[in-house]
Amino acid sequence: MDISFVLIILLFGAAASYFVGDKWASKAALIFSTAAFAATAYLTYKYTGGASVSYIKTWVENPMIILGFQADSLSLTMLLLTTALTPIIILATFRNSINNSRTFYALILFMAFAMAGTFVSVDGFVYYIFWELSLIPIYFISLLWGNGDWESRKKAVVKFFIYTFAGSLFMLVAFIYLYQKGGNFLNTTLYRAILTDKEQFFIFLAFFLAYAIKIPIIPFHTWQANVYQKSPTAGTMLLSGIMLKMAIYSIIRWQLPIAPKPATEYMYVFVGLGIAGVIYGSILALKQTDIKKLLAYSSLAHVGLIAAGAYTLTLDGIRGAFLQMLAHGFVVVGLFYAAEIISRRYATGEISEMGGIRVQTPKFASMFMILVLASVAMPLTFNFIGEFELLYSMAQTHIWFAVIAGTTIILGAFYMLKMFQQVMLGEQNAKPFADVTFGEAFVFIAIIAVLIFFGIYPKPITEFITPELERLVRIINRFN
Repeated sequence: MDISFVLIILLFGAAASYFVGDKWASKAALIFSTAAFAATAYLTYKYTGGASVSYIKTWVENPMIILGFQADSLSLTMLLLTTALTPIIILATFRNSINNSRTFYALILFMAFAMAGTFVSVDGFVYYIFWELSLIPIYFISLLWGNGDWESRKKAVVKFFIYTFAGSLFMLVAFIYLYQKGGNFLNTTLYRAILTDKEQFFIFLAFFLAYAIKIPIIPFHTWQANVYQKSPTAGTMLLSGIMLKMAIYSIIRWQLPIAPKPATEYMYVFVGLGIAGVIYGSILALKQTDIKKLLAYSSLAHVGLIAAGAYTLTLDGIRGAFLQMLAHGFVVVGLFYAAEIISRRYATGEISEMGGIRVQTPKFASMFMILVLASVAMPLTFNFIGEFELLYSMAQTHIWFAVIAGTTIILGAFYMLKMFQQVMLGEQNAKPFADVTFGEAFVFIAIIAVLIFFGIYPKPITEFITPELERLVRIINRFN
């Protein structure tokens, strides 16, 4: 068994979910997504034992394209994130009434397949194919099963599609140019490509446009809040929990090792853009009256900090970015799921129309509170580990970066706790709020268990990813 087996499970699961029909689609999707997670966990175990579980075959002779899927600590970690969150996201939809559910769940698994392929591809052309494939299912998920009226939903989703597709074309041009320098698209070959300073600058910029839109980094963020709000909750979870991580992972895996010189020369610019996202996202979150939009801008602030840490080019910054990607993936899925449960029971997303939930269901309020505290990086949660490393890396770059980023993070604690107070405490809504079901509680407990366990004991992950990150940092800093 090698890493391609996980991709086969997800792709076959997408087909099976469609062909079993609407009645069994959700169950088939859950079974296959869980099987993909189990296979990933097993392959990770084999890898830690010294076995090679990569898959490398020549696909096309001319031009030379390698069907290569690499299993190292970084790709396996992101594959674990993808395959762990996918069954959680599917399980979170079980109480929803979904029209044409077989297509819906088939698209979710196909998207998981495309995102997994992006994380493990070592050939730039194959990587680009998976990168673009992931855009197709989320387009239809958001458009056909989204919220709000058709026209506003279509406008938001089409804008997102055009933005991300157009940005990715610059990356494709960069890969074609790099192929002429190296003779193939393998990332190890492209790392060694001899590029002038001018060539590196334009390659770096081409990659940046693709990644800045997907993350998003301001000023390329204008699609994000509307799409998060208009998408069904499962779509929002896929976007915020996994899809945006494709871009941050790609910065570390592709952009920085291939074109490190511009990153070094303009480090302050890109770190500054990331911190500006923290400030901007936090200020906008303070003004939101819709719970999904508030969480969308909160996510914008968090990923701004992650991107800023990655662009410090330090081991602490890149490792902190990796840890925070994992923590953010779980906590944002949990928060959007909580928002979905509240909106479903009250039939509204307006924060002002909520309140008094804690009196009716203390269990739900307690679990929501833990997710809120994890989101604001409370010590002993996984988010604290990554955020601490990110701030430390910024202090190494320039102390004022750490001061500004650290100060604006306080805004995050303010608007998240204010939101919790308005939604869970305060005057009780006239509508009764049903207690969480066993399935809903299971989703929350699984997410919270991950956040607390790795918040207390992050050593397994840090030791797993650090050697590969050290190798990449040496490649990135080869001109220093």
